[in-house]
Amino acid sequence: MSRNKAIALYLSGTLGQIWMVCIIVFILRNLGMVVDYTTQVGMAAIGIGGVSSALWGAIIAIRYKKYGMKKILKDFFAVKQNFSSYFWVLIFLILDFGYVAVNGKLVLSAWYIPIILFLKAIIFGGIEEVGWRYVFQPVLQERHNYITSTIITFVAWEIWHFSYFYIEGTLPQVQAFEFSLGLLTNCFILSALFIKTNSLWICVMTHSLINVFTQLAMGGSQYVSYACRIIIIVTAVVLSIKEQNLSNTER
Repeated sequence: MSRNKAIALYLSGTLGQIWMVCIIVFILRNLGMVVDYTTQVGMAAIGIGGVSSALWGAIIAIRYKKYGMKKILKDFFAVKQNFSSYFWVLIFLILDFGYVAVNGKLVLSAWYIPIILFLKAIIFGGIEEVGWRYVFQPVLQERHNYITSTIITFVAWEIWHFSYFYIEGTLPQVQAFEFSLGLLTNCFILSALFIKTNSLWICVMTHSLINVFTQLAMGGSQYVSYACRIIIIVTAVVLSIKEQNLSNTER
């Protein structure tokens, strides 16, 4: 399979699957059915649409990268990583949620809530990394530079997310600008972490933790948030380019 065909198949499969679910959901809602988290039909739609990026990521990993399913699963649960990998995760998370320290707080109703949210986030969030960071962006980077590849991934990922929100029934509540800015920042965080660590698990874990803290965070300084996002993007670009240059030198 050629590179272009791999990219086209991933995008057409991932977006085609979730758009097909969107069409079905649209029809069902216009027939008077409730399709959201409160119904079995809604949960089925959310599951089928939500798994699209991981499913097609696995397909491309097998067909283009010649990975076996065993390797994909092993990489997904490869918790044992270098200390430096977890250190960079911590740095990016502190920067990403540093705004909460200024007139904000983390709301916890019980000590075990973050654990439950984290496990849920792996299924409804972290699993997406099989597609976007593990396969799609690395294939793009075979031809394009890091920044271009990250932007392309962001655009496709954003389209996918808004489609997913429609299926969930939460699209009217989404603040488009704030969400898009956050998603762009997360694209740089996760892509930089994958380039630095070459670890699917690190991306799965970080994605899940971002989802958890987003749900727990309340208040905080918007100006600090904007400043931190700029720092994150600059740091991600410098880290990624430096790591790629190092890899090229070692070859």
